[in-house]
Amino acid sequence: MLKSSAIALLLIAATPAFAADPVGCDKFKWPMDQELAALTAPSLPKLAAGAEAPSPPTAVTVELRPIADAALPKPPERPQKPGTHAGFLRASAGAAGLYTVTISDYAWIDAIQNDSYLKPKGFSGVTGCAGARKSVRFDLAAGLVTIQISGVASDTINIALTPATP
Repeated sequence: MLKSSAIALLLIAATPAFAADPVGCDKFKWPMDQELAALTAPSLPKLAAGAEAPSPPTAVTVELRPIADAALPKPPERPQKPGTHAGFLRASAGAAGLYTVTISDYAWIDAIQNDSYLKPKGFSGVTGCAGARKSVRFDLAAGLVTIQISGVASDTINIALTPATP
């Protein structure tokens, strides 16, 4: 019995992590043509944290601050690592529906409407995709939404807010 437990532990240790993100732009769980085109467009508008973004579909570069100085509207739902950056933007969802928030680098995404955190309807992340790292879908009501980004290593991040495609 002890021998079989030791073998099982060795097999588990030798197996790659199941949570590892797939590699390549074609490995997202949904089509990303619209988001990739938006995030890799030349000369994205640069917004200070807290600014209002143009109506979707849109992509912008957001200037971030150290997490202690970010003045986020609500605390991130995930604990933050020291030394990371954060920021937020406000955008208008013209019509209610499913929207995709896609970011260029590793980060945590919170979507807030009516002072409440929205629960994601889907998540997809990959590595090795120039322009996009993570995409999260939220069911938005018409009106303003606050997108908080935290846990970012650098002081800027590209964000696209687009209506979801099937």
